[in-house]
Amino acid sequence: MARSVVCALLIGVVLAGCQRDKPEPPVPTATVAVPAAPQQAPPQPARPQSLAEARQAFNSSLRSQSSPRTPLAVAPPEVFRTISYDSAVGKLAAYLSPDPQDGKKHPAIVWITGGDSNTIGDVWSPAPANNDQTAAAYRQAGIIMMFPSLRGGNENPGRKEGFLGEVDDVLAAADYLARLDYVDPDRIYLGGHSTGGTLALLVAESSGRFRAVFSFGPVDEIDGYGSEHLPFDTTRPAERELRSPGRWISSITSPTFVFEGADQGNMVPLIRMQAASTNPKVSFIAVENATHFSVLAPINRLVASKILQDTGPATNLTFPDSAIRAALAH
Repeated sequence: MARSVVCALLIGVVLAGCQRDKPEPPVPTATVAVPAAPQQAPPQPARPQSLAEARQAFNSSLRSQSSPRTPLAVAPPEVFRTISYDSAVGKLAAYLSPDPQDGKKHPAIVWITGGDSNTIGDVWSPAPANNDQTAAAYRQAGIIMMFPSLRGGNENPGRKEGFLGEVDDVLAAADYLARLDYVDPDRIYLGGHSTGGTLALLVAESSGRFRAVFSFGPVDEIDGYGSEHLPFDTTRPAERELRSPGRWISSITSPTFVFEGADQGNMVPLIRMQAASTNPKVSFIAVENATHFSVLAPINRLVASKILQDTGPATNLTFPDSAIRAALAH
């Protein structure tokens, strides 16, 4: 406070003491407003660096499920054996290529079908060339195939989780394959189409277990799928985040190839993921003159031929435009 102001206040007090017959009201004390210290927001937990880390402590809120179960169809034994493999929820059914009985260890692929990816059905009958969802090119090339059913599918134990616990089931299927005498444990691949492609991409983001991953027509965000594919509380953002592969591309450590027909299908998700990705392990390939379904037969034939040549200590897979065009021409 300035000295002149202090003197004035002292004089005022003295005069008030001399004039007792006319008491003055007390001089109000000036109050200096002190700004409140800003409240610091509580520290926020760091966002997990990988999808595997994010999944570790997450508990999903699943909706009740009442859809009927589909009994497992009987496969021709010369094409597929019906087996069961161990998972976190119990024994799950799968179709598996029989042992070629040639004493060799063969490359193998786990294939995840589209639609209801938890449930498997007829994947052995001939399919049209413009919509071959059986991925028959692999077994025709001599590659061991495994079609796993997943939790809650067919007559399996557990409940469908919609792209969450199913990741663990796919990894368990790979573990089963790796223990077979006729499978090369270092040459196990993963592929899938549509919803199966989305799940394959999430598996690649959760683990480097597979030598390479081939995802056909996945989405980046699972919100666009119907309720039958989303059996969880969709109002919780974390539920959607952990099931949306577009948010975790940086987690991928295995060579991963995302294919889609450029003429029709999930091209917008592919473009969005490609624009956002800085991960050199991931390749996004838009196949001209092909659709979401017609892309399957020619590109699976190409992938199968590449797998047969992929024999070194590390994968050497590439899919240049010239190879893609040649595959479509046959």
